[in-house]
Amino acid sequence: MQYIWLRRALIIVSLASLGWFIFTSQQSMFTVKVYAVIAALTFIAYAMDKAAAKGNRWRIPESTLHVLALVGGWPGAILAQSILRHKSVKREFRLIFWVTVGINLFVLGWLVTR
Repeated sequence: MQYIWLRRALIIVSLASLGWFIFTSQQSMFTVKVYAVIAALTFIAYAMDKAAAKGNRWRIPESTLHVLALVGGWPGAILAQSILRHKSVKREFRLIFWVTVGINLFVLGWLVTR
């Protein structure tokens, strides 16, 4: 909890960047729909993993959660981490997660501006 301000700042900057990239994109509605679907699937994956963790059942690999974030599901992951309190404490997971967000935004920005 000591870096909660940093996490909030990263969320704000990331969502603002996503909004800007979508706003400046030629295919903005398509981009919004793709991000919404992938974010929803990612949120569901986090919810399933949280339920599996509580029930001591098979878990979704962290690498799968990272791939979902990388391909655009990170807004859903942020919501799941905040609402479900899942995967929000483990430092290594969070670091890799934010790297995937950065990569996703970089690629999206590159695609929008080329």
